[in-house]
Amino acid sequence: MRAARLMSLVLLLQGRGGMTAAELAKELEVSERTVHRDVLALSEAGVPVYADRGRGGGYRLLDGYRTRLTGLDRAEAEALFLSGVPAALREMGLQDVAATARLKAAAALSPALRDAPATAAQRFHLDAPGWFAADDPPPAALAPLARAVWGDRRVAAAYKDEPRVLEPYGLVLKAGAWYLVARQRARFLIFRVHRFGEISVLEEQFDRDPGFDLAAFWKEQAASFTRSLLREVVTLRLSERGRRMLRHVADPAALEDALASLRPDGTVRLAVESVEVAFSQVLRFGPEAEVLDPPELRAMAAEAAARMARLYQSPPQDQR
Repeated sequence: MRAARLMSLVLLLQGRGGMTAAELAKELEVSERTVHRDVLALSEAGVPVYADRGRGGGYRLLDGYRTRLTGLDRAEAEALFLSGVPAALREMGLQDVAATARLKAAAALSPALRDAPATAAQRFHLDAPGWFAADDPPPAALAPLARAVWGDRRVAAAYKDEPRVLEPYGLVLKAGAWYLVARQRARFLIFRVHRFGEISVLEEQFDRDPGFDLAAFWKEQAASFTRSLLREVVTLRLSERGRRMLRHVADPAALEDALASLRPDGTVRLAVESVEVAFSQVLRFGPEAEVLDPPELRAMAAEAAARMARLYQSPPQDQR
């Protein structure tokens, strides 16, 4: 732990030119006394760090000194590409590796570009989980699976209480939920990480298929899964305004076919998960859509319209 902190201290000084003990303590999350001890240890180890006295002073490295620690190793370089997703890094146990990688990258930048990480952070932030998602702890299986993914190592795992030996290719974070894409008996499958039981990362490595594209595979499988849910088709007649609302009401997987079926009189065929789901979509259209088929959905919409009419046929009662 101390060796990593000493390296971080050197990289901070190299990247920023000079920092006070208070600034270093804040960055390293230690006390100023610890900073003073660490600086002394570095000096004794031959690192040319010195205290710049006076107003605006602090600790600095001797001009021209460049540590050889700036080269990224494989784990740090890979984690650097994930550094825009800090919550995901924490859940996979990679936050310390990524922090070191960012320091090394910053130290390698020219002085004119050293504000680039902070500038980017103030202009882009990725919040992956969906709205109203509970702040649940990450699945226990996530960290070992992440290690296996990085190391191309097979895992022995219990999934839904069924023992499996898998070749973990990649992890996907979708709306706050983690999924594993793995190969089993020459087939690529998707697993919910929270459904794994005990995980053992095996010593043996597997050879990755060089033609496998994680993003393309996930996109294809997600689209196929979504389409498989759209088992019913309803027919609506939309007003001009309803046609404009269609893009916002229809399921994204059903939108293209719906637009292709749209007739000049506003009739449209819309694929839906169920009549109950279609009912909630029809309510969003309000008076801009008439249900033509199926009769069950038309009756549900008519009843809802009648109830709403009764609610508004007289002034609201005094709430006092």
